[in-house]
Amino acid sequence: MTDAIIIGGGSGMGLALARTLLAHGTDVTIVGRSADRLAQARTQLERPGHGKVGAVTADIAREEDVAALFARVGQVNHVAVTAADATGVYGRTAAVATATARGVIETKLLGAWLVGKYADGRVTDSITFTSGINAYRPNGSNTVMAAANGALASLARGLAIELAPVRVNVISPGWVDTAIWDQLDMDKQAAFADLSKRLPARRVGTPEDIAQAFASVMHNGFVTGTELHVDGGHRFV
Repeated sequence: MTDAIIIGGGSGMGLALARTLLAHGTDVTIVGRSADRLAQARTQLERPGHGKVGAVTADIAREEDVAALFARVGQVNHVAVTAADATGVYGRTAAVATATARGVIETKLLGAWLVGKYADGRVTDSITFTSGINAYRPNGSNTVMAAANGALASLARGLAIELAPVRVNVISPGWVDTAIWDQLDMDKQAAFADLSKRLPARRVGTPEDIAQAFASVMHNGFVTGTELHVDGGHRFV
C-alpha cells in the first residue's frame, strides 16, 4: 500500500509533487515508462525523515499496465496524473502524423479514463488529472493536444459523480518551465521572456507552483468535479 500514486512522477511537475508530498510524510509511488528515469528520481527523492518512495514502471496508455499497477499497490488514498508526451504533436493539423495524434489521445485522455476504470474500489480520497492552457488558448499549432486537454474536464466531472465520494479534479497549468519544452523546436528562453512580459503574474510557472496546486486540491475534501487554473493569468492575455 502507498498513500499516493503519481503517474508521471519521474520528472517535471510530477517529480515536484512527489517532493512536496514526501516532505510532509506521505508515502509516494512514482510511475513512468522509463525505469532509468524513475531510478534517478527515486535517488533524488529519498530523504531521512520523509515519506517512503516506491517506483513502478508502467505506460498509462496500456490497459494491462494500468490494471497491473492498481493490482500491485492495492488501496491508495490519492492518485495524480501528470504524464505527457509532446513529441511530434505541435504543428498544423495537416502536418501532424495520425499515429502521433492517436498517441496523444491515448496518453492524455484514454490513459486518464483507464485510471478511473481501475481506481474504482481502490482509491479512497482523490484523483487529479493534468490539463493545460492550450485547451483554452489554442494557437493553431496545438489542436490535438488542446482537444485532449479540454476533454479532461468533462471526464473529471463524469468520474466525480460515478466514483463519489472519491473526488476527481483537474489542474490546468499555463506555461511551466519543465523538460517537456526540450521536445519542441523553439527558442524556449526567448518565448518565456516574451510571455512573461504579458502575463499578469509577470513570469512563467515552476513545477513547484503546480505541485502546490495539486496538493491543495488533493487534500481539500470539498473540492470535486473542478478544474483549477494555475496559469499566471494566461487565459486573459
